[in-house]
Amino acid sequence: MQPYTNEEHEALRKRIRAFAENVIAPRAQELDEKEEFSVELTRKMGEAGILGINMPTEYGGGGADTLSYIIAVEELARVDSSQAATVVAHNSLGLVPLLDYGSEEQKKRLLPQLTTGEHLWAFGLTEENAGSDARGTETTAVREGDQWVINGAKRYITNAATPITLGVTLQVMTPNEQGEPKLTTILVESDTPGFSTERMLGKMMWRAADTGRIRLKDCKVPLSNTLGREGQGARYMLKTLDGGRLSVAAMGLGLAQGAFELAAQHARTRKQFGKPIGRNQAIAFKLADMDMKIELARNTLYKACWLKDQGKSYNREAAIAKLYTSEIAREVADEAVQIFGGSGLFKDNPIERFYRDQRLLQIGEGTSEILRLVISRHLGV
Repeated sequence: MQPYTNEEHEALRKRIRAFAENVIAPRAQELDEKEEFSVELTRKMGEAGILGINMPTEYGGGGADTLSYIIAVEELARVDSSQAATVVAHNSLGLVPLLDYGSEEQKKRLLPQLTTGEHLWAFGLTEENAGSDARGTETTAVREGDQWVINGAKRYITNAATPITLGVTLQVMTPNEQGEPKLTTILVESDTPGFSTERMLGKMMWRAADTGRIRLKDCKVPLSNTLGREGQGARYMLKTLDGGRLSVAAMGLGLAQGAFELAAQHARTRKQFGKPIGRNQAIAFKLADMDMKIELARNTLYKACWLKDQGKSYNREAAIAKLYTSEIAREVADEAVQIFGGSGLFKDNPIERFYRDQRLLQIGEGTSEILRLVISRHLGV
């Protein structure tokens, strides 16, 4: 066991690993090649208790602690980042803001529908001119009687355009009492008139995860769909991203673990000059470095999860964990391809998919540059 895990954590790891290897792995390559989102696999992940694993049982969730959720994501990403991304976007960005800031009516109405795999929920932040700079948001919501009228567009939104997406939490600009624009979060269900989505295809990575555009034209929702307090969207987003960084860090850790295991197995069986290539010091040292980086990344991430579960501040640690795991995922995947040599460059080899999938990790949920800025602000310089 790791320093921060107990027997329940390790039992969960064993169960999710078996699920990922037996249910997800056989379809991962095909879905990646076809760039196809699988409703079937999503529902099976729901049946396995992965969707909503971090939600309270009173709303149909698994009631698990942060580390349990992170281990589940890690084990999914060890096999397929696309399915892990579906879970991360739904659980961390879709459900957590609802739980943390939603009214009791909103939580009782929506959360039980979102913990079974029957439906997904998305979080709409990114726009043409808004990403790292969330205050560049151009989507607007104005009051009209007892309704919000929303106009604008979002892009790169995971789970936005699936056949089972129930809705999205939108970050929009609303005028305050002085007429100044403030960020607000609003719940918009997918069947609302004026709300439309479109899948974004041609991705290099996470090809079996859904990525979509959202368009809103005179989209009207009740004022009661406001998530939390009007004008507090920036604060909600930043807190949500702290937790989300832990789950993306878990994706980096799981991907690195999977790539390492593929490379190690190849090094044991591939022979050159009459012996397995792993017996050559050049290859053995690459594997040793991978093992070291993964061990350090796991302890860094698990410590951040422990802090969160203890109710302690974890903003700095979440930034460090996400930055480090995304960087070592890149390094491990790159060295794994090197160990495979030419065979690692073909699509019938899973390591080729791992190499592509890692690239988003240095961009999503806070770019590596932004995370270094976050960490530096804790240094008092």
